[in-house]
Amino acid sequence: MAIINPSSNYGTVAIVGVGLIGASLGLALKKAGVVNQVLGVGRSAPNLDQALKMGAIDSVVDLAKAAKQADVIVLCMPVAQMRAAFEVIEPHLEPRTMITDAGSTKGDVILAAKEVLGKKACQFVPAHPIAGGAQHGASAAKADLFEGKQTILCPLQENSPQDIDLIEGFWQSAGSVVKKISCVQHDAIYAAVSHLPHLLSYALMASVVNSEDADQKLSHVGAGFKDFTRIAASSPEMWRDICLGNRTAVLKELDQYLLIVNHMRKLIAENDGVGLEKLFNKASKARQDLDEL
Repeated sequence: MAIINPSSNYGTVAIVGVGLIGASLGLALKKAGVVNQVLGVGRSAPNLDQALKMGAIDSVVDLAKAAKQADVIVLCMPVAQMRAAFEVIEPHLEPRTMITDAGSTKGDVILAAKEVLGKKACQFVPAHPIAGGAQHGASAAKADLFEGKQTILCPLQENSPQDIDLIEGFWQSAGSVVKKISCVQHDAIYAAVSHLPHLLSYALMASVVNSEDADQKLSHVGAGFKDFTRIAASSPEMWRDICLGNRTAVLKELDQYLLIVNHMRKLIAENDGVGLEKLFNKASKARQDLDEL
């Protein structure tokens, strides 16, 4: 069980993957004054240098050294890389050390943690901060990125109440509003409201870019196109891993979406303005209601 008081200080925090989320977390924790030092682990020397210059991290170490020194380890790399990270961490994981993550999928990450960490999996409290942006890398980081944004915790049955509270306090100290749901609920929900929208945004960009008159089309885009495709500028590696890591739920949502699109195509082909407007009205009302939540 972790021994850090969640209301005071988290000691040494190791952030593995110091991109937009990782570097923003480092800035937020240091701004809140709840850490002694932040260690950075990553693959890109220029990105790590940028994080150092910004003050998001205090030093750069390898993962094995970070695992030996840290009180809290935060995995902020693409989800497909987390199993390998657990493998490096496991031999060095002290009973006092907690692990959390920022992955957008939970079922695959939890499976990897349980298989690799074994009995030590009780020290891993899965998380998903619902924050980010189209840009990626430390240069896009902001200390207030998590302010007022949700972070979802998907606690394991093996986690102690004290350790769940500790990680809840950890994310709250970065500015997050923490909610707890099961990993199954998480992956089903975010397949619909996060993973599918990114997939569609990439698909629209690919459709236009691959057309014969792509240059002409792109020279005439307006605000609507830019708004819709903004998230297609996100990290391709990260979203590749998310789509494959949450494959079953993503395919279910994609199949449902294709049914709606095919229905819309049929309404247009049949010149059914009444049916088309009815569908649009229902969607428009739901979107307007969303702004009132």
